[in-house]
Amino acid sequence: MRRAVVTGASSGIGEATVRALVADGWSVTALARREDRLAALSDELGDACDYRVCDITDEDSTSAAVAAIEKTGGAKALINCAGGALGKDPVATADLDDWRSMYELNVLGTLRITQKLLPVLKRAAGGGTVLFISSTAGIEPYEGGGGYCASKFAERVMARVLRLEQIGEPVRIVDISPGMVRTEEFSLKRFHGDAERAASVYDGVPDPLEAEDIAECVRWALDQPDTVDVDSIVVRPRAEGSYTKVFRR
Repeated sequence: MRRAVVTGASSGIGEATVRALVADGWSVTALARREDRLAALSDELGDACDYRVCDITDEDSTSAAVAAIEKTGGAKALINCAGGALGKDPVATADLDDWRSMYELNVLGTLRITQKLLPVLKRAAGGGTVLFISSTAGIEPYEGGGGYCASKFAERVMARVLRLEQIGEPVRIVDISPGMVRTEEFSLKRFHGDAERAASVYDGVPDPLEAEDIAECVRWALDQPDTVDVDSIVVRPRAEGSYTKVFRR
């Protein structure tokens, strides 16, 4: 059975990706910090989903998770879903701790787990896949998004450079860049728990993307033959032409 490792698996796109891959016949190891949510997901999905409590911003935690994965049969795919945005202040007044936290998670955490699992993935039958869930914020900057955009630009560059560096190796590098996706936690965390401000992001927007839409992109990209590399997918709701061009009723 094919085994995938999904970070950020306790909610949002990560959780939806776990469900989609299990439904498609994958065995999945779910990684996240919240054990209660991981345990509930694993109990629901049964033997096809196991989990490890893992904070990818922590060296020891990540090393322990990768060691356990390697010991129990390795993996064929890594899906980097863990990430997030904090704050929406102008560059001139932005909170340095918010920027630092985003860089630690979106860039360095993603780099850490990718570096540690890459040799394992390359040993998979037919080769492995590293898949990044980045963002259209890594394509087009916008006011108030300096810190998040900077981290997502860095993550997308990481994926592109890794693709170039791994040419000839048995590994695919895929980047999926979602636009507006409505999940239960993304905007709520961005605005530090301000539910009203978080909900306003989606006000009047007909049918923003849901986590399941991105999970389907992941499933499709992984389902291609091992020799077919889907370098990049940019996916937005129909109502969003760009971050600054959104149709609202």
